[in-house]
Amino acid sequence: MTLNTIELIATAPMGLEAVVAREVRDLGYDQVTVENGRVTFVGDALAIARANLWLRTADRVLVKMGQFPARTFDELFEGVKALPWPEWIPEDGEFPVEGRSHKSQLSSVPACQGIVKKAVVESMKLRYGTEWFRETGGRFVIEVALLNDIATITLDTTGPGLHKRGYRKLVTEAPLKETMAAAMILLSRWQPERPLYDPFCGSGTIPVEAAMIGWNLAPGLRRSFNAEAWPLVPGSLWQEAREEAYDLVRDDVPLQIAGSDLDRSAIEVAQASAKAAGLGKELSLQTLPVAKARPQGDYGCIITNPPYGERLGDRSEAERAVRDFGNLYLQLPTWSAFVLTPAKQFEHYVNRPADKKRKLFNGRIECQLYQYFAPGGLYAWRKDREANPSPEQ
Repeated sequence: MTLNTIELIATAPMGLEAVVAREVRDLGYDQVTVENGRVTFVGDALAIARANLWLRTADRVLVKMGQFPARTFDELFEGVKALPWPEWIPEDGEFPVEGRSHKSQLSSVPACQGIVKKAVVESMKLRYGTEWFRETGGRFVIEVALLNDIATITLDTTGPGLHKRGYRKLVTEAPLKETMAAAMILLSRWQPERPLYDPFCGSGTIPVEAAMIGWNLAPGLRRSFNAEAWPLVPGSLWQEAREEAYDLVRDDVPLQIAGSDLDRSAIEVAQASAKAAGLGKELSLQTLPVAKARPQGDYGCIITNPPYGERLGDRSEAERAVRDFGNLYLQLPTWSAFVLTPAKQFEHYVNRPADKKRKLFNGRIECQLYQYFAPGGLYAWRKDREANPSPEQ
């Protein structure tokens, strides 16, 4: 591994690996390998900054330090000690160790963490000539992940997960993660020229994420990352990556994004989040039951995560809300809909089978993304725009 060929891992929620891989390729990194829960790719030190700033659907970005068989503590110790820790971690660096083990002989995670910590210390002793490390500098979180007796050793470049964009200061009950909201939007193939409506918008995550996608706002621009304190990823690279991101903003694109929710306090949180994201004037957010929602425009997308018992605390009320959604969608013949819910009877409640379903996990909750496509879909929308161009075209 050199600074020009760093092996990086973008961790991904189950079911979203292909979406994360597409994002990585869109950033210009072609050496991509997709596995369960992770997308591995090759980049340079600048790629660490760009991936953290731009990836909308990944959980975090890791440096893959090494991978080797580890059936005994000796094998784990020697494998970790042989890795180039002093090239990455300065003498004053803080290097806590996290771990997990699955289907491996080394099943005690605390014991494995202790072995890894000791091995890293021994490696750094040889470089720095000291017996004790103060760990008062930048943060270098090491993870040992054991699967089928293979140890993968990584450094976390991100810190708090990538879903923490920095705009959501308040939360509602059971909020949808920003990364999942972005994934739903990307899977819908929504384009910013089309209307988008979320009739169960809660704290506004889907409308805010859609606006960020519509304006090509890098989701990590408003936060900091662990690797900003790393000598191998100097501030000049972060500045270069941020300048690139600012140059690519398209805030002149008109947006037709709206959301509503029955909960007035949730809408207040949504409005605060939109304002914090710099999008307060771009989104229409109002307190409204789904039965009274009236999305405007043609060939739009409904993208939503409806309540189902857990959020409302009343299953019958949640079922009624979903039935009202079904009635709303019947009134929108040119619209597509993408609905994420754990409700196994969703199609029954809306009285319409989905055109396509995709299993996703919202946190630890198994859900389905029910996808309904308008007749003609994007093709019909494009033909309509050709026949009836807007004044901006």
